[in-house]
Amino acid sequence: MPTIEKNTQFIKTTAKSLGFDYCGIAKAQQLEDDAKRLERWLMQGMHGSMHYMENYFDRRIDPRILVPGARSVTTLLLNYFPSQQQNEDAPQVSKYALGKDYHEVIRNKLKIFMQMIQENIGEVHGRGFADSAPVLEKSWAMKGGLGWIAKNGNLITRKNGSFFFIATLILDLELEYDDPFIKDYCGSCTRCIDHCPTDAILDNKVIDGSKCISYFTIELKDMLIPENMKGKFGNRIFGCDVCQDVCPWNRFSQPTKENEFTALPEILNFSTNDWEELTEESFNVIFKDSPLKRSKYAGIKRNLKFIHP
Repeated sequence: MPTIEKNTQFIKTTAKSLGFDYCGIAKAQQLEDDAKRLERWLMQGMHGSMHYMENYFDRRIDPRILVPGARSVTTLLLNYFPSQQQNEDAPQVSKYALGKDYHEVIRNKLKIFMQMIQENIGEVHGRGFADSAPVLEKSWAMKGGLGWIAKNGNLITRKNGSFFFIATLILDLELEYDDPFIKDYCGSCTRCIDHCPTDAILDNKVIDGSKCISYFTIELKDMLIPENMKGKFGNRIFGCDVCQDVCPWNRFSQPTKENEFTALPEILNFSTNDWEELTEESFNVIFKDSPLKRSKYAGIKRNLKFIHP
């Protein structure tokens, strides 16, 4: 078996053995069309106060700058769809945040992945990322043949919908490249646009991040949420899943097999009163390994007061 084919097979097999649900490989190159779209999006201020998205523009559009000598971009998907759901009447936490922080879970998997590559293939240089670097993950997922970017900005797979974390492995290793996913199966469906509580999803596959509930409840560091958003959050205190919940493709979602994403009992069982009485000390203990620590105690309390004044 030729070396490139053998190495590619090893990458795919190892990805599966580490629990990743999908693995697609693309040639490392500059993303010219994405560069234009990203520049327009930033110029229109749709990133709100997320100024970090303005940084390292050249690295975002070309993985060979981010990882010198890069020849391949491997995209990995890890299912997080929960087997248990929250009580609908309780303050809502986005499904991706019900269990352990995915950054830590995926970072550990990528570390092992790199070790296995070097042990079995040889001296290979590269870096693995899980939403931790300027990488256009969804574009690389499309180029790796895994799915298409939907009207709500999420990557959708035909077999299992969109409840996936995306990880990227950029290597100075030449591999066999998958055919890009070029079809769009959203068709004339506009459910995500029609149901978005804050009208953050525009008609041309552009998301106004500065209007998204996830932006207000997680990314926004101001202690005041704009009054014009009053009444639009429902009972959501951390993130929002509406555009995914209404997507027809997510009827194919299956519960995750990753034990680390098992929902915390507190998130499943906390009532509004439990959240309101939660102390900072208890918050730091209960959610020490949770994505909720990103908003911090003060942020969660702010969000809670905004939906339950």
